[in-house]
This record gives sequence, structure tokens and C-alpha cells, in this order.
Amino acid sequence: MGSTRARSPPPAPHDDGHVDNGRVIEQADAHDDTPDPGSPRLDDQLCFALYAAQRAVTAAYRPLLEELGLTYPQYLVLLVLWERGEMTVKELGTALCLDYGTVSPLLKRLEAAGLVRRERSVLDERSVSVGVTGRGAELRERAALVPGALLAATELSGGEVARLRGDLRELAERAQGAADRARST
Repeated sequence: MGSTRARSPPPAPHDDGHVDNGRVIEQADAHDDTPDPGSPRLDDQLCFALYAAQRAVTAAYRPLLEELGLTYPQYLVLLVLWERGEMTVKELGTALCLDYGTVSPLLKRLEAAGLVRRERSVLDERSVSVGVTGRGAELRERAALVPGALLAATELSGGEVARLRGDLRELAERAQGAADRARST
């Protein structure tokens, strides 16, 4: 005959799902939700405020640029070319603070859309110049409405934008200086 001994129920899992065959183990609460007052807070970080603002501004531009058939980075490329005229890909990358690997695909898409043209230099085949086409030049007039539409959408005044732009340029210069100093040490 079999055993008539009563079976005990299986041990219940701990809050973290850990089962220890019925033995209770004292452990520190690994899920302590009490914030450490000494740890950095996300909302106190300048980098996060800038990141969030950049994403929000880009999102505000999106519907305005969709009407032109452009992405935000493509719009920036065209702004530089409209302002400064034909230039090398390297000069364009420098103006936009972008590397060649980022600029080249942008130009490829703009060229496929008929808005820019790229040409290799006959003097130096490594150098490629880029300029707007007639179609790209025609888009400039419509694109001129974008900054005003953005101001209206964000309810910022021209003075507020000028102040923000000045503050951000100063921040960029200081941050670049800090990065340059860190690289040189």
C-alpha cells in the first residue's frame, strides 16, 4: 500500500518569483523604489532637456516640411545650399556639423528627387561639389514660409527665438571647447 502521509502544497514563490523549497530567505529589497537623493535625476540633466527640445522642434517641423516633400535633415542641406551656393560635400558637412557618411545618403536622396546635383571635380576626383538644381531653386520660395509657420505653431515670438538661438550658440561653443580640451588631454 502507498503512503498515507499528507502532501504539503508546493512552496509559494517570493515577490521576485524565486522559490526556495519552502525556506524563507532574508534578502535586501532589490526593488526599493525609494529614490536615492544623491543620484542624478533625468529632469535635472541639461543634455536631456536639449534632447527633448530637439525632438519636439523636429516634430513641429515635420508637417511643414512634408508639404515640401522634405525631411528635416534634407531641409537643412537645402538651406545651406540656398544661402551659400555650390560647395564641396566636405564644406557642406562642416556647415551642418555632419560627417561624410551622414551627408552622402542625404544628397543621394535629394539628387534622386531632382533637387540637387553632384559633380566630381576634374582637378581632384576625390572632391565632389554639390549645388541646387532649377527644381531645388524653385522650392526655396515655398520653404521661405516654414520659419514663420513654425513660430505660429509654437507660439514663440521672434524675440524669444533670437534669445534661444543666441543662448544655444553660446552653449554649443562652450561645449565644443570642453570637448576639444578633453580630447587634447
